[in-house]
Amino acid sequence: MHSRRALLYVPGDDRNKIEKALTFGVDSICLDMEDGVALNRKEAARINIPKALRELNFGAAEKLARINAVGSGLEEADLTAALPARPDGIVIPKVEALDQVRWAAEIIEAAELSNGWPVNSIRILIGVETARGILNLKEIASHPRLDGIIFGAEDYAASIGAVRSRNGWEVLYARSAIVTACAAYELQAIDMVSIDFKDVVNLKIEAAQGAAMGFSGKQVIHPAQVGPVQEAFTPSDEAIAHAQRVVETFQASQREGKGAYALDGKMIDRPLLKQAEKVLARARAAGKV
Repeated sequence: MHSRRALLYVPGDDRNKIEKALTFGVDSICLDMEDGVALNRKEAARINIPKALRELNFGAAEKLARINAVGSGLEEADLTAALPARPDGIVIPKVEALDQVRWAAEIIEAAELSNGWPVNSIRILIGVETARGILNLKEIASHPRLDGIIFGAEDYAASIGAVRSRNGWEVLYARSAIVTACAAYELQAIDMVSIDFKDVVNLKIEAAQGAAMGFSGKQVIHPAQVGPVQEAFTPSDEAIAHAQRVVETFQASQREGKGAYALDGKMIDRPLLKQAEKVLARARAAGKV
């Protein structure tokens, strides 16, 4: 599974922007056919995206393609255009029901089989951005081809009639629901976009909050957001060292037949071991251990 600390959307109809995105050191690059592309440019995106996937060197960055929503009337042409270039994953926006994921999964599997690619080598990420999507998370998140769920705060707020605020209380329930569903099914949870890309202070606060809530990463829409987001979702040296000590001392404690024990003035038990293991998994994904 790829590290997705920062997931950057790039308009799929703009080759120059795609080439520029390759220089940002981002974890995931999502070539967009949906919101980032005007209606009269959808076909241009369908032509441009497979060419970019084949011709450009994405380095260590994950290569994703976002299709239009299932039911838009555009989704089948989008998926058919992107798949032959073998992206790492397909992003399906505005998912509200498991059947929408199943529809895409069947087409993707057929492409894998017909091309001799390993089954499940092209993963699916979904955007959950509506009240109905949040309510149906339990079923949606169960699909075996899913790798992650991306939260769309602006669309979600609109779907429930909420007004977006700086502190984000109006989307806290939905963010928590997505983190919970992802934890239950071992998926990555990708947090909301900070749409005011010039407000770096709030971006850092929001990213730190998302990391503390259990998100794996955050969507970005501007190069200035990449560094702060990656930093927020990468454990510090101190956190890594502490996690390593917890793992080592827990193992020693178990060998001695002890249950909970004290470390640096805190009681350590199995839930704290799990937290430490997650810190180390994040550190490995970021290349720090």
